[in-house]
Amino acid sequence: MPAEPLPICDYEGSDYQTSFWERGQRNYEDQAEAVALRRLLPPCGDILLEIGAGAGRHTPRYQGFARVVLLDYSRSQLRQAKERLGDGGRYTYVVGDVYRLPLVPGLFDAATLIRTLHHLVDPPGALRQVREVLKPGAVLILEYANKQNLKAVLRYLFGRQSWSPFDPQPVEFARLNFDFHPGAVRAWLRDCQFHIERQLAVSYFRMPVLKKWVPLKMLVGLDALAQWSGAWGQFSPSVFVKARAVGECRHTPPETFFRCPNCGHFPLSPLTEALLCPACDRRWPIHDGLYDFRLD
Repeated sequence: MPAEPLPICDYEGSDYQTSFWERGQRNYEDQAEAVALRRLLPPCGDILLEIGAGAGRHTPRYQGFARVVLLDYSRSQLRQAKERLGDGGRYTYVVGDVYRLPLVPGLFDAATLIRTLHHLVDPPGALRQVREVLKPGAVLILEYANKQNLKAVLRYLFGRQSWSPFDPQPVEFARLNFDFHPGAVRAWLRDCQFHIERQLAVSYFRMPVLKKWVPLKMLVGLDALAQWSGAWGQFSPSVFVKARAVGECRHTPPETFFRCPNCGHFPLSPLTEALLCPACDRRWPIHDGLYDFRLD
């Protein structure tokens, strides 16, 4: 566990789902991501972890999994997800920090991290946490914002931007908003015990003029064809990666699920509307169906 909390991009109280996706003319991006998910995600499985789930935009697309755990740092975003998806036993809503995942090792056979990595100041630290909670052979679907996209390359070559898209270091274009170099992301995945199986280049046509004049169905169809280019080079604004967890993982006693993000201890003891860590005596509340593991 990290010694000190790292800065986190907090969407608490935001109308992100409505303003950005529903009213923000992002149907093309949403459907292009849906195509990528269909191509990369296993068709079925036991339990999937959705990190940075937000209001649950992608969650209905994980129908092949018996159980889905939605994890987000924002309580209000998860409440929106719960309102949309319901309170049934298939979904578990967890408020938590990706750098201190409140979940036991080796629990999941799949995970997704979509439109989340670009908010992280320490991507390798987060990926190590994700690898720890995955079973050996589990699949990770990772999406990241690509600094080596075609627009950035052309702007750099024509002197319209100062930073180089070929530099492997991340670029922070706004506070806690990062673009990453494909080579750096691949190196982080390898170092964190992931084997990359496929890469898709997504959202090549993310331009207002195209979205205005080209029919949505045609634009998504063109994107579906262009996505395969990710196998040879990544020059799109968004890149999707299918990676598989390799190596062994820590043994977890049966029927354990949560661990304490403060000290790492598991199992936790159930109380009325809370979970108790017997090692550090920290209580983690359960409010309105949300398991709350924020350290603030």
